[in-house]
Amino acid sequence: MEDKDRGDFLFLDLPSLPLSKQSRPTDPLIETLPKLPDQLEPMPENPKSAPENVRFDKVFSRKKTSVPESVQVQDFNPNSENEVTISNPSLQSESHVNNDDQDLPIAVRKGIRECTNRPLYPLTHFLSFKKFSPSHRAFLVNLNTISIPTTISEALTDEKWKQAMNVEMEALEKNKIWELVKLPTGKKPVGCKWVYTVKYRADGSIERYKARLVAKGYTQTYGIDYQETFAPIAKMNTVRVLLSLVANYNWDLQQFDVKNAFLHGELEEEIYMEVPLGYDNNLAAHTICKLKKALYGLKQSPQAWFGRFARVMITMGYRQSLGDHTLFIKHSSSGRLTTLLVYVDDIIVTGNDDKERQVLNQCLAKEFEIKALGRLKYFLGIEVAHSKQGIFISQQKYVTDLLKETGKTACKPASTPIDPILRLREAENDATVDKEMYQHLVGRLIYLSHTRPDIAYAVSVISQFMHSPKESHLQVAYRVLQYLKGTPGKGILFKRNGGLVLEAYTDADYASSIIDRRSTSGYCTFLGGNLVTWRNLKIKWDGLMRLYCDNKSAISIAHNPVQHDRTKHIEIDRHFIKEKLDNGLICTPYVSTNGQLADILTKGLSSSVFQSFVSKLGMVNTYSPA
Repeated sequence: MEDKDRGDFLFLDLPSLPLSKQSRPTDPLIETLPKLPDQLEPMPENPKSAPENVRFDKVFSRKKTSVPESVQVQDFNPNSENEVTISNPSLQSESHVNNDDQDLPIAVRKGIRECTNRPLYPLTHFLSFKKFSPSHRAFLVNLNTISIPTTISEALTDEKWKQAMNVEMEALEKNKIWELVKLPTGKKPVGCKWVYTVKYRADGSIERYKARLVAKGYTQTYGIDYQETFAPIAKMNTVRVLLSLVANYNWDLQQFDVKNAFLHGELEEEIYMEVPLGYDNNLAAHTICKLKKALYGLKQSPQAWFGRFARVMITMGYRQSLGDHTLFIKHSSSGRLTTLLVYVDDIIVTGNDDKERQVLNQCLAKEFEIKALGRLKYFLGIEVAHSKQGIFISQQKYVTDLLKETGKTACKPASTPIDPILRLREAENDATVDKEMYQHLVGRLIYLSHTRPDIAYAVSVISQFMHSPKESHLQVAYRVLQYLKGTPGKGILFKRNGGLVLEAYTDADYASSIIDRRSTSGYCTFLGGNLVTWRNLKIKWDGLMRLYCDNKSAISIAHNPVQHDRTKHIEIDRHFIKEKLDNGLICTPYVSTNGQLADILTKGLSSSVFQSFVSKLGMVNTYSPA
């Protein structure tokens, strides 16, 4: 790889640590200790036989010596973050030391050395884009470098975002979303705000800067401003199952974006909204917007939009999945398949019926204003990379932002997300931490676990204490961040295994909780050799399913109907499993504890076992510099 490719990422993080000994940061306390000279003169083997004219160097003693007034020793400040200076410039090097000062302690003669503030573990040591193609590398660089404004004042300083806001306002006016009226007496308008994002093409280039006007739906009142709000959203399990199918059958995976998706839903309630910020000039006092159609942020908007979208899909001959209502499936007369998954305004389409997909694209463009983004590359904050080996998904950008947000970019990495001997409890005597901050951090980690099953158990542990977090709980959460620091780009690789076999691993850590002595159960499912679900298993399958279990008693009870009298509390479940075993839908081979992959979801593991299981789950670190 050329040096210029390597340099695209270096400026994103703190500078790398030089390897020279002179620039290596040290502890200021250690610097105060006497240093041995670099070279010692050889001593005679027998001191008594040394010549009389040999004069030994001065030996330092404990006698008190006066320190010149010009010499000032700076006290160590623990908050200085390894940034120390020399109080007396004349002591910056040994070459400037006067021979008359040889009686001074060596710490005073040398002064306090200047240390570097560079981190010992820069993020660039754990993150690299060199293994990706030039187009995907360009996408990653854009993803990590483009600054997205969080306030309207920031956006108004950049012409690109101002233009994006104007485009959004033109679309709102074109669709006649509102009309300007005087606020009626007794009515309270909802607020609104601007949200910004960037859309990318399949080649990694920027497709457009997008500004979205969002209503503050949390200020709406039930029964007055809205009634029903339910609208299904795509399940991550469904996304992973589709990715495994695409990888195994080599299907094409396309992405579409619906412009102003919620603008297509009709409103039944009477709702008033404040005039958008930045466009409220030259308007009379008390002028507000009376909404005619649904807008992003309103509680009823998702239901209004999805209701219309589902009707269009059903009219086109698609069938709504019973397991995930956002998944639409169509079988052609020739036996080919087309699937569509929608998440608000993001749509992914795949299948082996090229003709039907072309018809679908035309119909969607006719009914809605959509934009084809090409092959799937970025979906719900998940980065998707394609190769001959398969499809790789990760949340590298999400992890990097989380480390920066929590100030853990330069922290020391950990080999595992949780200590295997840790048993977390309520810890009522510990110091209380900021509850909102703790809940926000755990919530971020929960979303990250959609592509990181290696942190699933640790996150489930710390999430049990969100009602009253303590310092010990926060330290465990920070341990997860330390693990993420060492593996920011780890993700799941969906390999092209060329066939579909359903396999599942299940395990339970009996009475492992020291709080209530409840057990921790874990499940993970592989479809076509790829990990698709974990923690909860609910999947419809018509073929043979291998359910690996490391408990021979459980296997025996499932097969032997005689033992059920001694296990009445599991009689119903046992009969269900026994029925599936008799029908040949499930087989229960034994797997040793060393091969029980579900252990990673039920307990903390040692570093060697943990790394082995992570690899067997199909997780790789494509961003590793090595």
